[in-house]
Amino acid sequence: MMFTLLGLYLLGLSTVVTAFLNVTDSNGTLSLQNDRVLFVMNKTTSYMTKVIFDGVDLLGTPVDATSAIGPYVDAILTPKQDNYVPGATADYSVVQGVDSFGIAYGGMIMSQNQPEGIVGEVFQQYWFLRETETSLHAFSRIAYHNSSVPFLADLQDIRTLFRPHGYLFTHLSTKKDFYVPQPRPNPAIDVSKDLGVATLVQDTTWYIGNRSNDPFVENVADYFTKYTMSDTYRYHTVHGLFADGTNTPDNSTIGAWTIYNTKDTFFGGPTYSDLVVDGLLYNYIQSNHHGDQTPNITDGFDRTWGPAVFHLNHGAVGGSLQDLQEEAESFANNTYAHQFYDDIARHVPGYVTSAQRGSWKAQIQLPEGANNTIAILSAPGYDYQDNVFNTSAYQYWYEVGSDGSACIDRIKAGEYRLTIYADNIFGDYVQEGIMITAGQETNSGQITWNAESAGTELWRLGVPDKSAGEYKHGNHPDPNHPLHPPEYRIYWGAYDYVNDFPNGVNFKIGESDEANDFNYIQWSVFGGSLTRPEIVADPTINNWTVSFDLQEQDLANMSNATLTIQMAGVSTAAGNTDVFNNKTKYSNLPFVVAINDNELEPWVIPYYRSSSCAIRSAVTCYQNAHKFTFPTSYLQSNATNNMVLSLPYNATSISVMYDAIRLEVQ
Repeated sequence: MMFTLLGLYLLGLSTVVTAFLNVTDSNGTLSLQNDRVLFVMNKTTSYMTKVIFDGVDLLGTPVDATSAIGPYVDAILTPKQDNYVPGATADYSVVQGVDSFGIAYGGMIMSQNQPEGIVGEVFQQYWFLRETETSLHAFSRIAYHNSSVPFLADLQDIRTLFRPHGYLFTHLSTKKDFYVPQPRPNPAIDVSKDLGVATLVQDTTWYIGNRSNDPFVENVADYFTKYTMSDTYRYHTVHGLFADGTNTPDNSTIGAWTIYNTKDTFFGGPTYSDLVVDGLLYNYIQSNHHGDQTPNITDGFDRTWGPAVFHLNHGAVGGSLQDLQEEAESFANNTYAHQFYDDIARHVPGYVTSAQRGSWKAQIQLPEGANNTIAILSAPGYDYQDNVFNTSAYQYWYEVGSDGSACIDRIKAGEYRLTIYADNIFGDYVQEGIMITAGQETNSGQITWNAESAGTELWRLGVPDKSAGEYKHGNHPDPNHPLHPPEYRIYWGAYDYVNDFPNGVNFKIGESDEANDFNYIQWSVFGGSLTRPEIVADPTINNWTVSFDLQEQDLANMSNATLTIQMAGVSTAAGNTDVFNNKTKYSNLPFVVAINDNELEPWVIPYYRSSSCAIRSAVTCYQNAHKFTFPTSYLQSNATNNMVLSLPYNATSISVMYDAIRLEVQ
């Protein structure tokens, strides 16, 4: 059936004469169409197999069943733990109506009962189009109700994908200040057909440096990996694909974007990081690529994620990527289309309407030196990174100004934990019991954040900012390529620790330079890369020395010392799985510190706090911190002190990334 709501449109006209919206449900497809866009979903595969924008086919020509498709949804949501895509057994339907502004809308709904035969589970995807827009508004839902099998599986992955094939799109954009030309061909798009000249060195990571005239190699790096384009979600708003006009019919520019106008239904807080674009355009709703926690699907689980927006825009011949991205970013706020979402809530189970939301404000007295302060509301009783353990909880954050004022609106009613952290400040401020009431503002009044302290600070190494970016090969711009990407974004094997530090890391407080003399990763062993395939085990790799001079007055009348170590990421033998393996020696990782040959009690970092930061091109992953205490008699005045930071010797898959270190005495 077809609903022609307004007028007709001749595809290809430069001026829109009339607007219309068609919502179609045929034997084999669903479709949404207005005067500029056409989306067609295949009811056998749940893939969209046609996306036409201003007369241009954006998907290209398929070379197999999983190319030139999307948007679509998949998930790892059953005990089989494979990427599941709903198919012919799903229920497909369309809806249509007129919103509060008198604008016609249509929706395509896919509902898969019993995915992979799981009794009591349902997997749903919702796509909505309005007649005046070139955007799909997307929601995803998973529910599970089966008391006879109370634990089903962990939800390792749920995402939507837009998977074009061909050379229409020329650039990948992670954010405003990081975008790259696509490699040609791009091995991430279809490795079985379009690998080109490339050597696989890691999962979805290739050496392509021996290509000729490849724009990525010339401008970015010799290695291409999907992890280069990943990002943390704190500031993240928009990512996408850009066509510079080289391969469009009229040489105009085109953008395809994922817009995060909301992040409250995600998990993991502002330090959560994930893939965004690699030739495929993602909305990664949940995954553990960098070791973030994943929720358990248990009896009663019912969660709706979204909205997110898949947006298309068009620019003039010679137009810039930045122009189109800026236009997309104008929609990246939580008030965009909120009335429309209220209007369609009857079609989307679990969506929290405006009437079910409240707001919060506070005036925060910040500690001296605080910069880039953030206030987070998340699940009560849990570290914000662990809010997956309350699968009904939402999350919010606010960038606090220098005056300390904070306010968040459109908060789902309920109880929250408040967490505040800032650059330059060790530790977080945590307050429980923030109650949000629908239709009301919660005013927490004056909040005084006294930074944690264990006495007099003698020195610090690094900047406490939940990142290892200040160290060698971190945020430093690559000097050898015109786009100068941050070095950490490139495959880790591009940097050889053994060559960089032939005598190991020997860092002298007050003399050494963090950006050159302290590596962004401490390995237990090094190797397994393309240029160094052999594994090298040596005490200069797993043991790092930090030396510092103290004067007599530094220790006068002091009896206790506290060493604080904050980690931006830790890889135990558990990797990013959060699974303990009793056959693996270091699922729980003993991290050892010795002060002038006095070994302190090891910090055992548990398997469920492990991540894959080091090998997956990131400097912010799951955060860990610990305080070592010891008597000041371990320290020497009027002398050089040596502190050795040790990982287990000759242990593969083990590494840590430091955020910051501080020594205090009292």
